[in-house]
Amino acid sequence: MASKKLFGTSGIRGKIGLEVNSLLALKVGKALATYLNHEGTVVIGYDTRTTNKMLEEAITAGLLEGGIDVVKLSMVPTPLVGYATEKLGADAGVMITASHNPSHYNGIKLWNKNGMAYTPEQEAEIEEIYHNKDFGEIKWDHIGSITYNNEIKKVYIEDLVNTVNIKPGFKVVIDCACGAGSEISPIAFRKAGCEVITLNSQADGFFPGRNPEPNEANLTSLMKAVVATESDLGIAHDGDADRMITVDENGKVSDFDKLLALVSKRIGGTIVTTVDAGLCMDEAMTEVGGKVIRTKVGDVNVAEEIIKENASFGGEPSGTWLHPDFCMCPDGILSGLRIAELVSKEGKLSELLKNFPDYPNIRSKVVCSKESKIKVMENIETLLKNTFDDITDINTIDGIRLTFTDGSWVLVRPSGTEDYIRITLEGKTTERAKDIESKCRKIIEDNI
Repeated sequence: MASKKLFGTSGIRGKIGLEVNSLLALKVGKALATYLNHEGTVVIGYDTRTTNKMLEEAITAGLLEGGIDVVKLSMVPTPLVGYATEKLGADAGVMITASHNPSHYNGIKLWNKNGMAYTPEQEAEIEEIYHNKDFGEIKWDHIGSITYNNEIKKVYIEDLVNTVNIKPGFKVVIDCACGAGSEISPIAFRKAGCEVITLNSQADGFFPGRNPEPNEANLTSLMKAVVATESDLGIAHDGDADRMITVDENGKVSDFDKLLALVSKRIGGTIVTTVDAGLCMDEAMTEVGGKVIRTKVGDVNVAEEIIKENASFGGEPSGTWLHPDFCMCPDGILSGLRIAELVSKEGKLSELLKNFPDYPNIRSKVVCSKESKIKVMENIETLLKNTFDDITDINTIDGIRLTFTDGSWVLVRPSGTEDYIRITLEGKTTERAKDIESKCRKIIEDNI
């Protein structure tokens, strides 16, 4: 890697050959083996990218050299790696994927024995071992072994199907982006009783059908297919299927915040989400006597808070949802199945989402160097307090989020990967939203 920082908010991600390569994977394997005290078992899976087997062999070699037994799962979605780590009693899991990034990227993400992603603190320990090359030595007669497990796929699918009860005759179009969900997601929906039509469900690391990022710009084929086939629902996954985005029966991509609020309201209890989630979440949970806890952006932060608060559900507006009753790994396939169950029982998705209010929202960014980002964020709380006189709550867990007396809110947060400071907000009116954004932008630009 170009810097001392090895892990980002979603494991190691980068362009293959530049930031991520087989030597890096080998050393990560050796570092993980050292972290595990040179004993135990690690499961490994990968998505459809062309460089995956190369990286799998390299990280496997590092683990074997460090005395770790390796269970290979072959091409599987990320949620299956988390599930298998827990189900098989492994000591850690490794998923080789770059998720929603283009085909020439790849990366590595690590999982705990309970199926939850490694925390930043754990990653920091791996980084220290990696950079110090403090790998330790294992004698020739303690080298790890390799086994292959294909049966866990069947067990995973059976467990997925047993968690839902979808009414017969439900029709769904699934767009897997030629990614890791291409095999398992359609099978799971069919076994759950759905009539399934697939798009981009041939495994192909070049992603010929669409970019693996499941956003509206990349889902035009899915949107058209749902309408043309008169389907009840469209489901889109990213490259490793830990995320899920829905398209309603009219071919419209669902509002991310509303969809998360819909599911959260049905589940009830304590819900964990991130600081960039919308106002409709709070309003929905208030209606059912529930509680909303906000944490830093990133599924591992959501997972940590779910465990800490014994929460019933958690998720990000991006479609990364965690179901603690099943596994602590984000699972786009299970998320899709549970939405299908809800819609099959309660009616059209477009109608269900109409029950949530629309508030004007703005997502913008201000170009800002790394040095300037630090300078601005050091003073941003004081600057915002001096600008707004109707603040009712201040959350500084990830950037700074202000809530105002009328329910409007704004989040000012530095990008972790790019030279921007991001402004995310909702206003009770368009005028209010524009006023908040204008004032925040001026504060940032005046202090760069």
